[in-house]
Amino acid sequence: MSAARPVLPPVRLHTEAELARDALAAPLLARAVQLARWAGPETRVGAGGELVEAQLPAAAEHLGLAADEDGAAEADEAWRLAVDTGLVDVEDPDEDAGPDAEGTVSAGENLALITKGSPQDVLTIWVDGLDAVYADATAPFIEDLADLVSEDGSVDFDALEWDPEAEADFLDGVLGNLYLLTVGDGAGDGGEETPPVPLPALAASVIVPDDMSEPTDDILEQVSEAMMRLDDQFRVLEPIGIVEYQPVDEALLVEEGEDGGADPQADDEDVTRYGMVKLTPLGLYGIRARMLEAGVDAPAVGDLVDKGADALLGGIVHYPESAARAECELWLARRGADGAAAELLAAARGTDQQAPLRRLHCQQALSLVGPEAEPAVRAVLDDSELGGLARVWLVELGAADVPAPPESMIFWLAVDTIAAQLDAEGDLDELKGLVESLADRHSGFFDEAWRVEHPATADVLDVMGRLHGDKKKAKEARKAAFKARSRAGA
Repeated sequence: MSAARPVLPPVRLHTEAELARDALAAPLLARAVQLARWAGPETRVGAGGELVEAQLPAAAEHLGLAADEDGAAEADEAWRLAVDTGLVDVEDPDEDAGPDAEGTVSAGENLALITKGSPQDVLTIWVDGLDAVYADATAPFIEDLADLVSEDGSVDFDALEWDPEAEADFLDGVLGNLYLLTVGDGAGDGGEETPPVPLPALAASVIVPDDMSEPTDDILEQVSEAMMRLDDQFRVLEPIGIVEYQPVDEALLVEEGEDGGADPQADDEDVTRYGMVKLTPLGLYGIRARMLEAGVDAPAVGDLVDKGADALLGGIVHYPESAARAECELWLARRGADGAAAELLAAARGTDQQAPLRRLHCQQALSLVGPEAEPAVRAVLDDSELGGLARVWLVELGAADVPAPPESMIFWLAVDTIAAQLDAEGDLDELKGLVESLADRHSGFFDEAWRVEHPATADVLDVMGRLHGDKKKAKEARKAAFKARSRAGA
């Protein structure tokens, strides 16, 4: 009975204004902006747009970095990001100018957007920067590029034993798992309350097979190697602002170097020494943007705010309760109570597989409207699909003069309610309690239930037969399911 579900739970992102502020505060982008404003006609760049070596000390000084190799390297990294994100434009030298010719620099179009553009403009620039840093994180470490360049000028990747696609897939998988852990623990709050994940656990999540109860020595060695790769990659990614990262303790690597690297099964008291990582709210936004670009279904609360009630109820059918409520609140905030209730009720109709769960969410959404929904709810009291829902809602509201439902509506609502719970795949004990309560509350329930004109009747009765604790009633339910199927096939 289950309908197709989204690949990932919905995430509740911070506002674009908050995310844009986070993006501008990311150390690497902030330095890139500083260098873009510092650069001018006298700035010397190589044929590839990089700052010439003689310019790096001045760039590092402008950024307040140390006057050493590390400072020069960080200045070079920030400059490359400024070029990659269009904060500066570099015009290559003429081909006839010779191998030592230098390019010229001017302010890029995007530099003005940093201060005068919208939050979305800033985030677009930041995502471009993330893509560039992502490429750096998955690139191999090369001591001497000249050794790898073939006669025709191409790079011999085979000599590196490096597969660009496999390396990108590995990091995508790791960040996808980290995203899922973050959304699963704190989807409604942008992940800020989610605790950091130990690096060994994250590495194991992409290395250890799901069906392996006890990792082999070979698998543990692979996990250890993956940890070291991730340690390097997260150090590269942290300055763009997508993660908070506590690196692997370098002293620990020295201590264990003779044993082949870090131990992925460290004691709990030592686990923080093996690295801890956490996605930031900006990181959730950035990884989701990359997923959407790759065609992954990665919903966010607010995606449905401008759509109709049919899209709302259909879109949240498998959302967790808190996310579904948040989506409904945003949807209702864009509309007045007048008309919203009637639109929700109209969208709740149907005999398709998702319809019972739509009606359940409709009832929950109507509770957010409050008493203003009463006229629209009373208008469907005689509706065969919505009349039972309407009565339940009115009683919960405390409304007066709620008419008693006909017996056929009671049984139809019972089937519809269980069908919704089955599709939601909620707590099994709660479903068992609901099954037993419905069957025990109505004398001769199964003698009548199989006659209910509901597409899920037989399936619901099957489930009631499996879950009911009373063997006699369980048998009655199974017999009723058989009758329902026979009747449907007649």
